[in-house]
Amino acid sequence: MESRVKNVWKNRSSRYDGRFLQPFAVALVCAIFIGLILITGIMDLQRIDRTLLSFMENQGLGIIGVVQKLTQENLNSLRETPQKGVERGSVPITAFSPKQHLLVELKNLAIEVDKQWKADLLSEAYLRKFASDKRLWLIAVLNERGEVIFQNRSYFTGTEKGRGAESNGSHRLSQGLLRQLSVGKIPFIALQRRDGSGTVIIALDRGGRRYWATKVSIEKVIEELGEVRGQHLIYITVMDQDEATLSSAGEIPEPWDRRDARMSEVFSGAKNVISRKISYNGKPLLDIAAPLYLDDQVSGVVRLGLDREGTDKILAEHKRNIIIFMTSVVLITLLSMWILYRNQNRHMAGIIEMERQLEKAERLSALGQLAAGVAHEIRNPLNAISMASQRLKRDFVPADGSKDAEFQTLAGVIRDEIRRLDGIIEEFLTFSRSRRLELHEYPVTEVLDKIVNLVREEATSKGIVLNTAYSKNSAVIPMDVDKLQQALLNFVKNAMESISGGGSITISVGPFGRNRVSVKIADSGCGMTTEEVERIFNPEYTTKEKGLGLGLPLAHEIIRGHGGEIRVLSEQGMGTTFEILLPAERAGEKG
Repeated sequence: MESRVKNVWKNRSSRYDGRFLQPFAVALVCAIFIGLILITGIMDLQRIDRTLLSFMENQGLGIIGVVQKLTQENLNSLRETPQKGVERGSVPITAFSPKQHLLVELKNLAIEVDKQWKADLLSEAYLRKFASDKRLWLIAVLNERGEVIFQNRSYFTGTEKGRGAESNGSHRLSQGLLRQLSVGKIPFIALQRRDGSGTVIIALDRGGRRYWATKVSIEKVIEELGEVRGQHLIYITVMDQDEATLSSAGEIPEPWDRRDARMSEVFSGAKNVISRKISYNGKPLLDIAAPLYLDDQVSGVVRLGLDREGTDKILAEHKRNIIIFMTSVVLITLLSMWILYRNQNRHMAGIIEMERQLEKAERLSALGQLAAGVAHEIRNPLNAISMASQRLKRDFVPADGSKDAEFQTLAGVIRDEIRRLDGIIEEFLTFSRSRRLELHEYPVTEVLDKIVNLVREEATSKGIVLNTAYSKNSAVIPMDVDKLQQALLNFVKNAMESISGGGSITISVGPFGRNRVSVKIADSGCGMTTEEVERIFNPEYTTKEKGLGLGLPLAHEIIRGHGGEIRVLSEQGMGTTFEILLPAERAGEKG
């Protein structure tokens, strides 16, 4: 048995389930719009990323600018050292300045060579390599008598080797003191052992002086910078044009390949700054490289690493906000497109339904006109045939008594068929005139009493019990009495036709809301399926074997003409209830 479903018919266009806007077109529009939103979001994220990257690059350039400025100041301070003649006397290592820093660095080189000498590992080949690596012009080792034992180049030769360094205008050095002397135009320093057993001499040419001056100047700056190096600056290193490290602080990651075109541009000064995102020791970093300008020329490259954790958090927050925004826009877009799609289909369905109704109205109008013409053309012959059949039946009875019964049967058939044709013509005429109403105030209950009296005998003969549930003096409404009676009679007849083998019909009247009256006609008949309920008011649909099946469509037209509604509740095998809602006031009379 089918589930109980309430099917409602109202005075409005039926729903159209077609699809007028192609789903592919809607999907394409949505895809294009969503694609534009996604592209905009991605471009916005890239813009924010570039902004943050530019901010960090500027931060790195600020640090590099400080390094560059302080290094230049240290170099200028070193150049103030007298470069001519011989500076007599000792140079004590006291106040820490770029000059002393340079002497300390050279002293450490001399100490390193002295350790090799003491370990008996010293040779001229070792000194040549050592001098090349450390960019020294001359490095020589003298014994306690001032005689040269080893040297990286043949500078002390002939008698000079026997006379030692004093032959060049020097004097024996005080024990344990570091002195600045000169060999011709090449400045040098000498470090004598405390026990006087030997001396190490180091001399620098112009390139070496510049290299070591730059190196110690940068080391002093990096050392000072390390004291204020915060959480964001992870490492810093400075390289010269030969990629030799001048100074560094922090743990340096894998070097940047100079064969990289961008790095070559930095070394040449063609690019002001380059950067790359890396991950080192589990931390996100921005590796920045920029040229180091000293004396208005590129002297090397400064490379430093800045912590990206803070900027990554900002980028992640913006990314999350953009994703939320894009998701919201996408959902709104899909909802808007769905509403547009639904409304367009609804409007198109309304237009098509209106076209169908106009077509139907034109068809019904033509049918009414045809019916009126057919009535005039057919009723006269029918009347003549009817009178002829009556006369035949009365005056021309067969002489043979055995044929009298057959004659009477044939005459009855002719009479009945004439009546059926006349009924069909009357249905056409009534249907065509159903919308021309003459409204008068009249009680609904009196109309229902007339209907009950008309059908009571037929209902009794079929074993159908008629029940009424309404007050005799209630529900006076504006109506066309004859047409409303015909409409309600059609509902009652339809209910009687649905009952076979006995049953009941209940007719009730009651108020519905403030300004309407409800008339219910409920039967215990066979009921209807959902599909049948949807089609019962269609003039083209009928389940009757005889007649045109215009009873319910005619009732529908009459009720609609009164401004009413029809609601149907039906379940197959359980009966049907028609509820007719009629306005209690005429249109335009509401206060």
